[in-house]
Amino acid sequence: MARAHYQGVQAYLDALGVSEFRRRHQLLDLAFRNQGITFTVYGDAQGTERTFPFDPVPRIIPATEWSHIEAGLTQRVRALNAFLTDIYSGAQILGDGVIPAELVYTSAHFRREVHGVLPPGGVFTHVVGTDLIRNEQGEYLVLEDNLRSPSGVSYLLANRQAMTRVYPGMFEGQGVRPVQHYASALLRLLLDSSPRENGTVVVLTPGMYNSAYFEHAYLAQQMGVELVEGRDLFVDGGRVWMRTTGGRQQVDVIYRRVDDDFLDPLAFRRDSALGVAGLVDVYRQGRVAIANAIGTGVADDKAVYAYVPDMIRYYLNESPVLNNVPTYLGWNAEHLEFMLANAQELVFKSVGEAGGYGMLIGPDATRDEVRAYLEKVRRDPRDFIAQPVVGLSRHPTFYPDSGGFEAAHVDLRPYILFGQDVTIVPGGLTRVALRRGSLVVNSSQGGGSKDTWVLDHDGPAAPLGMTQLLHGTTDPVGGQGQRQTQSQSGGGQAQSQSQSQSQWQGGFGAVPLGEPLSPDSLAVLADQAALHRAQAADEAQVAAYGESQRAPEGPPPAGVASGRSGPQSYQQQLEKDQLDADGEDR
Repeated sequence: MARAHYQGVQAYLDALGVSEFRRRHQLLDLAFRNQGITFTVYGDAQGTERTFPFDPVPRIIPATEWSHIEAGLTQRVRALNAFLTDIYSGAQILGDGVIPAELVYTSAHFRREVHGVLPPGGVFTHVVGTDLIRNEQGEYLVLEDNLRSPSGVSYLLANRQAMTRVYPGMFEGQGVRPVQHYASALLRLLLDSSPRENGTVVVLTPGMYNSAYFEHAYLAQQMGVELVEGRDLFVDGGRVWMRTTGGRQQVDVIYRRVDDDFLDPLAFRRDSALGVAGLVDVYRQGRVAIANAIGTGVADDKAVYAYVPDMIRYYLNESPVLNNVPTYLGWNAEHLEFMLANAQELVFKSVGEAGGYGMLIGPDATRDEVRAYLEKVRRDPRDFIAQPVVGLSRHPTFYPDSGGFEAAHVDLRPYILFGQDVTIVPGGLTRVALRRGSLVVNSSQGGGSKDTWVLDHDGPAAPLGMTQLLHGTTDPVGGQGQRQTQSQSGGGQAQSQSQSQSQWQGGFGAVPLGEPLSPDSLAVLADQAALHRAQAADEAQVAAYGESQRAPEGPPPAGVASGRSGPQSYQQQLEKDQLDADGEDR
């Protein structure tokens, strides 16, 4: 039996049926392709760019459960920011022996070039993506922290947008908290870090061949700021400038999606063509803000991760709300001995890798694979950690090949914006292992994603009252606006709406008005009315969406230029023009 907060979705899916669910799933794939919602897999013979896999069965988190997660994430990001502030100044935590200094100073992501530099507002970790898993006991555990340039939030936003278009009735009466405010909250955070009032913000991308390029372009567009590459920026007079068609323009905040190594060829890798020469010098002078700050990667080193609970106790004098997964460190001789002796039962990770690369899942590996991997561990033990295999929680997932729902392993990456306040998008990106039996959820390793719902209650959803039953909406004002919108959306939609109204306009269908109604009867009628409204709204909106994806038959209407058939959206027009002309941690 479904948990209380899933009962509304289960009822919706039961009423929809597998056949209709499959059809709408195909519409989702089409929408993602048309909008260019893709990611890149490097070195794959099947091609680099793919549509981001998406499963439409939502993951649902009740309000009380989310409050616990939110408190733990807020605590964690505050401690991590305090740690970065400390080690790039007095390093008191190292002097007190809480964390071994060797572990920090041997991290590939510790940047001596910015030691002593305090970012605007003392904020190092503007955007954090923390990966959570849920174990067999139902406890949320932190799997890792992503502080350099965590990716995936664009897919979170695109997932929600697609779900509300293709499965609109699924949301009715569920109390799902919104997520679309993320871009405006991110922009406010970046502007707050500007060294000048009303500063200029840009998104710095490595370019169109980067695996997360869709996200870079999406966020720039959502925030209304420029998307730039390193060649679009230059340093002059101790400031950073952007080349524009109207002349140069000073840049105050750079939301960078380029790793430290490639940011400035004068400070880091000299062969980098992705960064801006002299950028670090301007940064040291406090004339440009960089989010996330240079050097944050030391805090998401997978060996340093093991000490985050100690950071919480040290800086905040609190007990951790969210625990880590137990972790063995290769640089510790006792831990290393255990790792080598029990490799078949552990998951090994390289401390600097992301995206599911550099891993060994002992129980699934052959003896030859284990032997080869352990040779690398012996050569450079500092570069490896190991963890016990945690039975990731599983979630119902739709598999088109079988046409059924099966359990698949999932994790959760919430996104935290840290500035004067802490803002956490309610939910996050649920990643799902779409390869049957797999524990790896990264998209580059065959994983996909789900829409994540955070509810404003603990479930089940509140039943419809008399006003809602009679008016066919949970909000009389909003319902009126919805009916107006539907009546303007096309013939098929108006027909579905009129059918629904004619069937339910009396409010009680075949029940004689003279007979008193028991509470049970009212509850049944309310459920029936809600179901019919949801079906009518679904059919109308999906029909309109499906119609928008098909080219109209017959000659173009008068006034439409030859070669362009019927009304087109901006996205469709852009794709047509292009055809005419041409003939990050996951």
